[in-house]
Amino acid sequence: MEHIELFFKSIFIDNMVFATFLGMCSYLAVSKKVTTSVGMGAAVVFVLGITVPLNWLLDQYILQPGALSWLGADFASYDLSFLSFIMFIATIATMVQLVEIVIEKFSPSLYNSLGIFLPLIAVNCAILGGSLFMQSREIASIDLAFNYGISSGIGWFLAILAIAAIREKIRYSSVPAPLRGLGITFIITGLMAIGFMSFGGMLTGGDEAKEEKKEVVEKSVILEDKLSDDTTTTELDDKLTQAN
Repeated sequence: MEHIELFFKSIFIDNMVFATFLGMCSYLAVSKKVTTSVGMGAAVVFVLGITVPLNWLLDQYILQPGALSWLGADFASYDLSFLSFIMFIATIATMVQLVEIVIEKFSPSLYNSLGIFLPLIAVNCAILGGSLFMQSREIASIDLAFNYGISSGIGWFLAILAIAAIREKIRYSSVPAPLRGLGITFIITGLMAIGFMSFGGMLTGGDEAKEEKKEVVEKSVILEDKLSDDTTTTELDDKLTQAN
């Protein structure tokens, strides 16, 4: 259940683009065609899915205060958390280079269409944000970190795919001249972000219902106990008042 909740929350509620507005440069620049957006989105999903769990391992066993205790008692007091940004970016840059080599080898047309924005994934704030959010939210295990990386990438992928499809269709619409280009794209992005905000209650409504059900059950138990003990009506009313 924890994996399912994290998966849907990362895609719809904490979407990298619509909730935190990370990775906007690539999101705006590479979203003119659906085919290009699919390639960029797939690359982001792959890089996030690999770098987030790798950086989780680095954080757990190297960077956190006392993380080097596995090397011996002499290293237990070491705190290398100030190296987090450097280590995370080094891991991300390595994976981006691997993706760039693979795409250039197997899909030269996609490699040319992505242009400079493919190597710039290394400094894409959405990629680094995934690792930093993983660290700040204290993801408990490597499988949850992998889940978070993949789901965050899918959320970014859906965002750029949706805006690319809209931008392809909007070319044939009579958009006012001052709003053509990035103007109407920003407006659409804002409206999509508002729409994604509606998913905020998707995982909270169930919790509220559980709390209400729990209160009803507790009151019922009190009622049954007191009736079995031949409690007077006045005493029972006092107990229910206290429970409320």
